[in-house]
Amino acid sequence: MGSTITIDALDGSGSFKAYVAEPSGTPKAAVIVIQEVFGINAGIRDKADSLANEGYLAVAPDLFWRIEPGIELDPDTQLQQALDLFPKFDQQKGIEDIEATIRAARAKAGGGKVGAVGYCLGGRLAYMTATRTDIDASVGYYGVGIDGLLNESHAIARPLMLHIPTADGFVPPEVQNKMHEGLDSHPRVTLHDYEGLDHGFATQFGKRRDEASATLADGRTSAFFAEHLA
Repeated sequence: MGSTITIDALDGSGSFKAYVAEPSGTPKAAVIVIQEVFGINAGIRDKADSLANEGYLAVAPDLFWRIEPGIELDPDTQLQQALDLFPKFDQQKGIEDIEATIRAARAKAGGGKVGAVGYCLGGRLAYMTATRTDIDASVGYYGVGIDGLLNESHAIARPLMLHIPTADGFVPPEVQNKMHEGLDSHPRVTLHDYEGLDHGFATQFGKRRDEASATLADGRTSAFFAEHLA
């Protein structure tokens, strides 16, 4: 189902690869799949394939191309290697690359709406995409450090959904509380808590996955996109 395309960076510094999964017919819309710190690995590709099965053109850009192009890591065995990449990643350049991907996806899908869904680092970037781009709808799973970005919440002009596991080792309760305090009253933001679950509960593969809650969260995401990308 999947293929690879090349997207030019907006700053003219080079180009990067993106995994693309296409539906069997005309796409309902396009969805950008924003990676975790593990790169465009089998789990992210499978997320894209699942979206294509729902009728979307799914595009997963390699946002670590400026650090190590094409890196793929296993969340269960290479966590430290992934965490070592995080401080090297230029998040503003990452948003620029997501913007370039939005444009490419919109063109490839023949115009129309574009959504985004991200995980971990990608959950943070999904929030930033909602505040800094013209994305039509965004979803973030266990986004890290969003409390430090709440001063951008006034710029959220399109619907945003965030999935928050309450026992997230990377997002402690005080951070979760700040997220709720800063976003619960926002008319375009929906937050869902998942009691007792840890970071990565909705991963496609591996030890972190909680089947029931992943199915619940993904169902909410599907309904969200069906409503806002129609």
